[in-house]
Amino acid sequence: MKKFFSLALALLLVLTVIPVMPAQAAGGSITVYNWGQYISDGSDGALDVIAAFEEATGIEVNYVEFDSNETLYTKLKTGGSSYDVIIPSDYMIARLIQEDMLEELNFDNIPNYQYIDEAFKNTDYDPDNAYSVPYTWGTVGLIYNSKYVDTPTSWDALWNSDYSGKILMFNNYRDAFAIAQALKGYDMNTTDQAELEDCAELLKEQKPLVQEYVMDQIYNKMIREEAWIAPYYAGDYLQMSVDNENLEYVFPEESYNVFIDAMCIPKGCQNKEGAEAFINFMCDPEISAENLSYIGYSTPISAAKEYMDAEVTSSPVAYPDDETLSRAQSFTYLPDETSHLLDQLWLEVKTDGGNTTMYLIIAAAVVVVVVVLAVVLQMQKKKKKARRGGQG
Repeated sequence: MKKFFSLALALLLVLTVIPVMPAQAAGGSITVYNWGQYISDGSDGALDVIAAFEEATGIEVNYVEFDSNETLYTKLKTGGSSYDVIIPSDYMIARLIQEDMLEELNFDNIPNYQYIDEAFKNTDYDPDNAYSVPYTWGTVGLIYNSKYVDTPTSWDALWNSDYSGKILMFNNYRDAFAIAQALKGYDMNTTDQAELEDCAELLKEQKPLVQEYVMDQIYNKMIREEAWIAPYYAGDYLQMSVDNENLEYVFPEESYNVFIDAMCIPKGCQNKEGAEAFINFMCDPEISAENLSYIGYSTPISAAKEYMDAEVTSSPVAYPDDETLSRAQSFTYLPDETSHLLDQLWLEVKTDGGNTTMYLIIAAAVVVVVVVLAVVLQMQKKKKKARRGGQG
């Protein structure tokens, strides 16, 4: 549920956090690369976190969004863009650490790290707490429109032909395969080729029912009732349900993903101290409370809950009980060969059926056009040479 704030409260928060900002970080600019709809932006009377940070530090923020961990990784790997703060998920952080793509953090510039709960430290993806600071945590479940969909209990609702053309599916292999793995009873971090190929076949069976493979677009499509059921994040559901009261959320009876998204500084950043000032600001309990009350995701800072509405902190969607969490699995970084296999299998899933033939026809047509153009150009050259020879 979105929380409303007065201008006076926003100014008070800014004044409160100014004393804890590293003095040497004042001024300059940073570029923050974050998920879509993943920060309190001042709409609906909420605190504009970016504006508050700029006011507190004098550091200008260029804010850019991505829609999947894989998109973020490709951007970093291919270069051409410079970011100071990125907010990937747990398994991607492990990959970035392994490939030496992250800067070690200077925690002298992040004193508010003291507020991060111990449960979110010394994680598998960053065991020495050297490269990341938790931003949020959350779960992946089923969002459905109760006007059109009977209350689902299983991921198999995404294979229900009654909802054909109204089903959305994640457009990245890690999340999509996790759903198939849960249905098959496989570990979400399996590296077994036979199991992954089995999951690919299950996803191919689903494909004719899927309206579209999407990521952030799930948000608006479900609100506008263009689709009826989709896998998505609990935090986004809490925002979406405000705009469409018919939307509901359920944890499937099989396993599901629980994740931590954390703030990191990539190699090649332009303003490391400014980036650490931003991370520190976001760890202030009051700022975390205002930010996460708005975006709906769960805070890794228990002290922040003191500033949040009880309706938010008692939500079984945002803060599921231990029994519900016992079914959850976290993603780990997969070996390169498994990632390559998943990438290949995912391409096969998305191009399975009639689309493959269409792609081949288009490719063949392009080749024919190129050949014809080459022949025509060659003939024109010969004619020009013949004319020049006649003139001589």
